[in-house]
Amino acid sequence: ALVNMYAKSGSLEDAQRMFDTMPERNVVSWNAMIGAYTQNGLNWEAFQLFQQMELEGAIPDKVTFISILS
Repeated sequence: ALVNMYAKSGSLEDAQRMFDTMPERNVVSWNAMIGAYTQNGLNWEAFQLFQQMELEGAIPDKVTFISILS
């Protein structure tokens, strides 16, 4: 929830910091951070995060793909 709040307020640095310190990340947290990047026009960063998501074994869902393709 904090990642999403920071992202919506435009504070991507704080959102990323919260995301990085999460002990466990689920698909919702990954989607929040990926969506934050795409909503702010940082598509390359969103794609890199998507790749990291897959490397860490998280399974993307349809929201993930919609975020990446938007």
